[in-house]
Amino acid sequence: MNKGLTLQSVCIMRDGAPLIEVDQHIAPGDVLTVMGPSGVGKSTLLAFITGTLPPVFRGMGGIALDGVDITKSPPHKRQVGILFQDDLLFPHMSVGANLAFGMPPGGSKVQRRAAVDAALVDVDLAGYANRDPATLSGGQKARVALVRMLLSDPRALLLDEPFSRLDAELRAQVRALVFRVARERALPVLMVTHDLEDATAADGTVIELESLSRT
Repeated sequence: MNKGLTLQSVCIMRDGAPLIEVDQHIAPGDVLTVMGPSGVGKSTLLAFITGTLPPVFRGMGGIALDGVDITKSPPHKRQVGILFQDDLLFPHMSVGANLAFGMPPGGSKVQRRAAVDAALVDVDLAGYANRDPATLSGGQKARVALVRMLLSDPRALLLDEPFSRLDAELRAQVRALVFRVARERALPVLMVTHDLEDATAADGTVIELESLSRT
């Protein structure tokens, strides 16, 4: 079994023209950074991997996770977690309820609450389960979003410029946390970003994309 995330001759097409092409393997705990100008298709690549590619695009090639082809699997069965620029926390739910929402079904209420509390301890947010997300700082919201994604038990992690809205100091802290957790959990990571500092901090392979389409 080839552990990690494999993008095998992936090509995203729009209006019959190639938009982006990637052929890479990301080993567990490694980070592949994809850089390029706006409109080159970085986020579209992530959508293809998660199974949420808009119908205006056509995806070709294969996606394998730990040696299993997930190219045609429904999104909820791919076990691929993703973090976006926005934390996407539900404002009407407490921090704990937000985290429980991302967990797979099963287990008693006590077990699920214990898992939430333990996860918050891991990111230095012990005792925050009953907090209103509106009372959190930007860095705290980013950590809660990370924890919610991890509680869904992903086997790969996608990063869609999730640090871009944080100030420089928080950006460095949250970025270091995400990469540390990914290494500890042996998650292959694919990050798209405009920021060279993100790529440098990832300390992995970097590919720079240029639009393949001439239209």
